[in-house]
Amino acid sequence: MSSTAHRVRSRRRTRHGVAVAITVAVALVAAVVGVLTGSFQASPTEVASALQGDGDARTTLVVVGMRMPRIAAALLIGAALGLAGAVFQTLARNPLASPDIVGFSAGSATGALIGLTLIAPTASPAPGAWIGGLVTVAVVMLIARKAGVSKERTILAGIAVAILLAAVNDYLLTRAPLEIARNASQWLYGSLAATSGADVRTLAVSVGVLAVGIIAVHRDFRAIELGDDTARALGVRLGRVRLFLIVVAALLTGTATAVAGPIGFVALAAPQLARRVTGASGIPLVASAVTGATVLLVADVIAQRALAPLQIPVGLLTGVVGGAYLFWVVARGRR
Repeated sequence: MSSTAHRVRSRRRTRHGVAVAITVAVALVAAVVGVLTGSFQASPTEVASALQGDGDARTTLVVVGMRMPRIAAALLIGAALGLAGAVFQTLARNPLASPDIVGFSAGSATGALIGLTLIAPTASPAPGAWIGGLVTVAVVMLIARKAGVSKERTILAGIAVAILLAAVNDYLLTRAPLEIARNASQWLYGSLAATSGADVRTLAVSVGVLAVGIIAVHRDFRAIELGDDTARALGVRLGRVRLFLIVVAALLTGTATAVAGPIGFVALAAPQLARRVTGASGIPLVASAVTGATVLLVADVIAQRALAPLQIPVGLLTGVVGGAYLFWVVARGRR
């Protein structure tokens, strides 16, 4: 019996490793396409020279100054959204629980917009996005608690808050000066076009620190997957761990939103895609992060090239694809 169980676990680990490796390979291919192609064509030799600091000024500017930061930002933002979605869906035990569905992305966007339109238009939107995300978490949890705590009520409360915040965001745009409103409106679509090396450094530090926070409670996280009663029996301080994970996921969402604006459906789809591809019984955190990074990078490359020279904001593309995915999830749930 133990030998059979060992073989099953071994097969699962092998499948998980192969799935993650294939996903990483897809991301590498997308990164190569993103670096080499576009309105400015560069050969592999020219790209290698630019990365080593020996390229001409134009190639270095395009490759090192524009394309590489955009690719790195797509990977980090996708990983952050994938992790956030995995945490929310595990805690709620619902494939529809994600930051964009339950209002946390909208809250981060509102906080950032308040900073951009009313307080300091030239300042970084990151603090406002973090604060907005955390305030939204508190509001959603308070509404759900008042209605009687349940996972379904929490999701419904989040959807209601998201609709309200979308209206607030539209109002803020109408009150802002024209130039600020134009820039903020483009940011709200979700775009990686303006990402810089400084943005990548901010993302790397923030996502790295928050990922360490998740790793620190990884054992408790896995115990929660088995059910609340089982987690309590294993000695997990359920309330504290759950709150900590929600805060970390909200900060991951706020970090991603601050740099690229609200990008929908990556956090919703990535954990479920990772689960299906790896064959895991629960939602795998590492695979969710890798899948989120790959999905966003591939989507951004397509958004840049599909209607070239016109570039589609990646948030619009993920919204279209995510809407179809959401319809499929709902239709499948009725069977």
